[in-house]
Amino acid sequence: MSGEDAPAPQQKPEEQTKQETKANEEPKAESKPEPQPAAEAAAAPADAPAAAEKAPEEEAFTFRSLVLSGHGGYDKVKLQVKKGKPALKSGEVMVRVKACGLNFSDLLGRQGLYERLPSPPVTPGMECSGVIEAVGEEVTDRKVGDRVMVYYRNGLWQEVVVVPASSTLQMPEGMSFEEGAALLVNYITAYIVLFDYGNLRPNQSVLIHMAAGGVGIAATQLCKTVNDVTVFGTASASKHEVITQVGVTHPIDYRTRDYVEEVRKISPKGVDIVLDPLGGSDTHKGYNLLKPMGKLVTYGAANVLTGPKKNLFAMAKTWYNHFSVNVQSLMNSNKAVCGYHLGYLDGDMEILWQVANKLLDLYRQGKIKPRLDSTWHFEQVGDAMRKMQERNNIGKVILLPEPKKEEPKKEEPKKEEPKKEEKKDKKEDKKEKKEEKKEEKKKEEPKKEEN
Repeated sequence: MSGEDAPAPQQKPEEQTKQETKANEEPKAESKPEPQPAAEAAAAPADAPAAAEKAPEEEAFTFRSLVLSGHGGYDKVKLQVKKGKPALKSGEVMVRVKACGLNFSDLLGRQGLYERLPSPPVTPGMECSGVIEAVGEEVTDRKVGDRVMVYYRNGLWQEVVVVPASSTLQMPEGMSFEEGAALLVNYITAYIVLFDYGNLRPNQSVLIHMAAGGVGIAATQLCKTVNDVTVFGTASASKHEVITQVGVTHPIDYRTRDYVEEVRKISPKGVDIVLDPLGGSDTHKGYNLLKPMGKLVTYGAANVLTGPKKNLFAMAKTWYNHFSVNVQSLMNSNKAVCGYHLGYLDGDMEILWQVANKLLDLYRQGKIKPRLDSTWHFEQVGDAMRKMQERNNIGKVILLPEPKKEEPKKEEPKKEEPKKEEKKDKKEDKKEKKEEKKEEKKKEEPKKEEN
């Protein structure tokens, strides 16, 4: 999911000021011990000597983690320092995380609108990249030192994660960790909705909403791998230059123009495929824009997200305008409607990895490349989420687990001492000149008397 270019809400100046103040407050690192599973706690007395030997090493092991403490605004995601080395089970690997992806589902989850995220306190994050530090028993296709991308239902916004080895994919040579954290969610989504559902072919047309977002840019790049595809892309006017360079044929400013009218001007019959991450009334518009044999693929509900906190009015409005169609109408119109939710495919990793391997081949061929909008350290997660939620990003927003380095204070050259010395020199010069004049006068006086 990605909601970078959905209409941004108008806010009162006072409310906006309060929100900016909260967002700018960097989360303070809180020290939290890693919770011990009940089974391990029960077995603790029997293994007391062994535990005592491991205690110093485990206590010394700490890692930074972002934790959603409750549903609400940007300040609900807090930075904590957890203690204790995570235990490895059979078939699992430990990954030292280098970069994490920020997705639209993370924004929904913060407001309690993403049902796949467990109740707080919980660590968000569906994708990351890093280096394997340890492997569990029965892991044969991964080794320590492997550079991997990770996809998992949640819990990846940490410095160290333990996941099934089957949830990792080796990164190709030359791919940066930032790119590795930007590829899986956006590009798998774009590929499935375009090719598996949309059956995109040469000489067809596609409407891509939020064309400047992570999924939007991924979908545009994938459209370019097929000959003579016409791409209509909605985005604010300031982003048109970039999305045109990426491959959008006809950029449309959804804030000032009716995108339905703009599409009809160029293509009176409509389009072959509509990618709909918005929901509500926009799903109706998309369905009506389809040509015969056209396909509408819905994969999000960006219209419900209108501010830092849950907006009940926006939710009610989206629900009221919820799209529904009967089978007879579909038959008569010769159209198809498809639904896609990546979060519910996490039990079918084979499907996802088949798509991911196709994407990696395209990456190696130079046909696709994640566009990185910006990188933010864990301390700046509030600012990162704000940027994406206010639709100010073009491409992927990345979170970095490593601590933000404090910029060294520049020592200003001391200017006072030289000035004092200069003043002293000037004063001494004046004194010397005065003394010289006095001596000259004394010499002249005897001469006058003689005359």
